[in-house]
Amino acid sequence: MYKTLFAMAILAASHVAGAQESIYDIEPTHTFVHFEALHSGTSTNRGRFDTVEGTVMFDRNGKKGRVDIVVRPDSVNTGIESYNKHLSNADFLHVEAFPTALFTGDDFVFEGNQVKSVSGTLTLLGKQQPVTLKALRFNCYDNPREKTEACGGDFETTLKRSDYGMTFGLPGIPDEIRILIQIEALKR
Repeated sequence: MYKTLFAMAILAASHVAGAQESIYDIEPTHTFVHFEALHSGTSTNRGRFDTVEGTVMFDRNGKKGRVDIVVRPDSVNTGIESYNKHLSNADFLHVEAFPTALFTGDDFVFEGNQVKSVSGTLTLLGKQQPVTLKALRFNCYDNPREKTEACGGDFETTLKRSDYGMTFGLPGIPDEIRILIQIEALKR
């Protein structure tokens, strides 16, 4: 009888722990991937990807999570149409052959209830590389408009574009690209 009660207690505890996991959908009007690249050692070229979608599984109590984010490279937006077209062609993003980029991360580092970083794999131009996104800030709040919890923050990393086979213009166009991500996701 004690074994049965103990097994039931473990099962109940695991159910309660599992109930702490929540799924959030990326909120597209508050989520963008920005990039910065030095231009001829003089100024910084900036742009963003306007179409980002995906989900985040987040368990604050269990200090774990998983994120699956899909970026559409054909949504590149620098504010200059000719530049967007050049970035979209085979010299850079080759959007016809590679219509999506994917970040999948499940290594969350917490400090208290705050996410400090997320590590995972970025698939870009058909190549996979490990990436760690450092949290500059992270917060959850009750979104009164959507009537649910929203979580998100600002994250950053630096990529070497040559790691993904993007070598056009090297070394004049630097290899290192700074990535800044603003993200918010709504609890289902």
